[in-house]
Amino acid sequence: MKTYTLKEGEKLVKAARNAIELYIRSPRFEKSMIENTLSEFNEKAGVFVTINHYPTMTLRGCIGYPRAIGPVKRLLVDAAIAAATEDPRFMPLSVEELNDVIIEVSILSEPQQIKGTPEEIKKEIKIGRDGLIIEYGYYSGLLLPIVAVEEKWNVEEFLENVCIKAGLHPNMWKRSDIVLYKFQTQVFREEEPNGKVVEIKMER
Repeated sequence: MKTYTLKEGEKLVKAARNAIELYIRSPRFEKSMIENTLSEFNEKAGVFVTINHYPTMTLRGCIGYPRAIGPVKRLLVDAAIAAATEDPRFMPLSVEELNDVIIEVSILSEPQQIKGTPEEIKKEIKIGRDGLIIEYGYYSGLLLPIVAVEEKWNVEEFLENVCIKAGLHPNMWKRSDIVLYKFQTQVFREEEPNGKVVEIKMER
């Protein structure tokens, strides 16, 4: 996984905000307008965009791509717009809300499958470093590393909650026919709406 500089992270966060604002104001805007300003981000990586209320930091929207199915510049724009307008848990973001939310961008490493007994699986996961993906038939769920930190979960609680996110029983992660992955992220976030962008360090 490429390591991004703070300057690059700042550019990604600002581009995500610009994409959201342009789309909300004019849904027919050309996404290439934003993508063309991100010509250096041609590498492929998973991308998530999170929108939080400010200053409460409660979730307002979060959508992304866990796998590197396209260049960062394209996935960022698509994820930003989707987080603002397509998260089924929330109404679409309005123009009036733009100055009351902060934007966060997570760049994901390629997911690595975790196998073993329940105890072996728990030893493979570190809170703050790893995010989780669980798959079982048609069910799937993903939780970013930052979620476990913010919720103050231990490893077992993290595993239980990714099961719940997928619509599964909390203990399903212990089954041998479940597919589990871990991944890492680099996270950049506005400190306040339209404000300074910082990198969020989470390992503990």
